Amino acid sequence: MRHVTKDNITDVFMGYFGPDTDPRLKEILKGLVTHLHDFARETNLTHEEWRKGIEFLEWAGNISDKERHEFVLLSDVLGLSSLVDMLHSSPQGTSSSVLGPFHITGSPPLAFGGDLRKDFKEQVLLATGTIRDENGTPVEGAELDIWQTAPNGLYSSQDPEQDTYSFHGIQTTGADGRYGFTTVKPVSYTVPGDGPVGDILRASGRHPWRPSHLHYIVKAPGFKSLVTEIFPDDDPYLDEDTVFGVREDLVMTYVEEPAGSFPAEGYELSGKVEGPYLLADFDLVLVREDS
Repeated sequence: MRHVTKDNITDVFMGYFGPDTDPRLKEILKGLVTHLHDFARETNLTHEEWRKGIEFLEWAGNISDKERHEFVLLSDVLGLSSLVDMLHSSPQGTSSSVLGPFHITGSPPLAFGGDLRKDFKEQVLLATGTIRDENGTPVEGAELDIWQTAPNGLYSSQDPEQDTYSFHGIQTTGADGRYGFTTVKPVSYTVPGDGPVGDILRASGRHPWRPSHLHYIVKAPGFKSLVTEIFPDDDPYLDEDTVFGVREDLVMTYVEEPAGSFPAEGYELSGKVEGPYLLADFDLVLVREDS
């Protein structure tokens, strides 16, 4: 095509697809390139700005590794991750929320009542609830993948002082659909600011803070997987999460229970918690695959 112009280049691009191109791939690429071309025309993108954009993407690739996922973080702070979550959340189930860049695979099994707090001395948090289907029936055999920050605001993948699977565990529900474990209260934290995403936040006058939260991935046969987070209602960043992850139905209240009231059995810390402790009781609702 020798007569390509700024006005017809998008149509020319679409004409280059082969006849065997997957229809969904063609639809996605058409939308992507159409918006990219419109963006360049609308902003009159300069060569220098285009070059800076390429350098930004190269930097994001170079700084990423198996423990740091800068492109995921970029998607998060631009709101794309949360938009995709909201597009595909079912109103019948618990809202999904961002996976984030710090999830690691291979977490060890965590029995019901298991403890993630270990040697940390902060106040005990008892996190519990029931995993149910849309009709309120408990889901047996649901796998709950749990992770959170340590009290210093770092995930284990960020902190060489923590064990690989510090504050990580996978718990499987019994016939009652219940989950329960002890930990410490997660803290608010900043997303990494030493890479290209940090530059974007600073350039746009945005703060890097996330409200404190517990991460959950829930999987069960016959159900759609759920990636979500739960947030306390007293966190100062609840209404200005830099990655847009908060949903109204994911906000809960920490209840401080009095000394001497910790469950006498069924938990690893039973008989060991003398003072007041925090309780986070939160049910999770899964949606069936055929819904």
